[in-house]
Amino acid sequence: MTREPTFVVDGPDGVIVGEGVHTAFPHIADARAALASHSTPIIVGALPFDLTQPAALIRPQSVRFTGKLPEWPQRDLPAVEITATTPDADEHRRRIETALARLRDPDDALHKVVLARALRLTADGRLDARTLLRRLAAKDTQATKYLVDLSAAGDGNSGTVLVGASPELLVARQGQQVLCRPFAGSAPRLADPDADAANGAALAASQKNRHEHQLVVDALRAALEPLCTDLQVADRPQLTKTAAVWHLYTPISGNLREKSTSALDLAVALHPTPAVGGSPTDQAVALIDDIEGDRGFYAGTVGWCDQRGDGRWVVSIRCAQLSADRRTATAHSGGGIVAESDPCEEVDETTTKFRTILSALGVQA
Repeated sequence: MTREPTFVVDGPDGVIVGEGVHTAFPHIADARAALASHSTPIIVGALPFDLTQPAALIRPQSVRFTGKLPEWPQRDLPAVEITATTPDADEHRRRIETALARLRDPDDALHKVVLARALRLTADGRLDARTLLRRLAAKDTQATKYLVDLSAAGDGNSGTVLVGASPELLVARQGQQVLCRPFAGSAPRLADPDADAANGAALAASQKNRHEHQLVVDALRAALEPLCTDLQVADRPQLTKTAAVWHLYTPISGNLREKSTSALDLAVALHPTPAVGGSPTDQAVALIDDIEGDRGFYAGTVGWCDQRGDGRWVVSIRCAQLSADRRTATAHSGGGIVAESDPCEEVDETTTKFRTILSALGVQA
């Protein structure tokens, strides 16, 4: 097989590969209706950060679940360099300071906002998305690796593809059981093992990061309570790590009240969480739109849902969107800003989070 697939997710429960496009669903409501009517066996793809924008959801022509990634032809990736940073570090600090003025205002209801910046990457040849996916898979075995053709969203997305390695499960549904694994709060990994362990321990003890994390957990609890019974939320966040970053996460589980609530329904109900938007959601998203503009598919969600309602959706972070000609890419990285945040540390956090995709592309940053 030499043709690029339209959808791949490589996660802890196996690999799903979709080929071709049987039906495109740029409107989420149409995809949900197709699943509810059992007129389509499975829908795969990506939802944008802003759910009012077109989605990249499809019914593939064929789909298969396997235990490992296919043996695609491996290609050498061309040299890649960073050709633009939007905004630069100084402007990002100024944006954070603007947000902090609101966060520290006792009369303002805003508690958290996630601000991101983008890198434009230029290659001296064609980037092979499958090779990039394999490189990400080799670096982070615990993350969920994904490749999604975004053509179904139309406009400037035709021919583009989103490739990444997400550490964060938005929601999974299997039968009546619902699982979430929200992330918030992070620290860089270090080369020295003792210093690295100390950095992880410091993250777990950080009041600023615990505060930021709790806002996410509280929001998910509130969103899930009407949908689930027997909701179990861990008392305290746990530590996990990728190759580049330590994270705090909290396991959440429950049982669906209604069997008709699908994994796609759950993803729409939960997204965007305060892990990628902020708290309260509406105010944070409005500020993001004002400061950053349209994020596209960065900080959206990628996954699948079958006609039984089962499926799995991860947060689309640690990723890059490859252009249709595969000669350029755009990568995003963000961090949660709360009243206790330090602008310089927040800039450093975005730099740390870029490492996952830049390392896979062979970029020295």
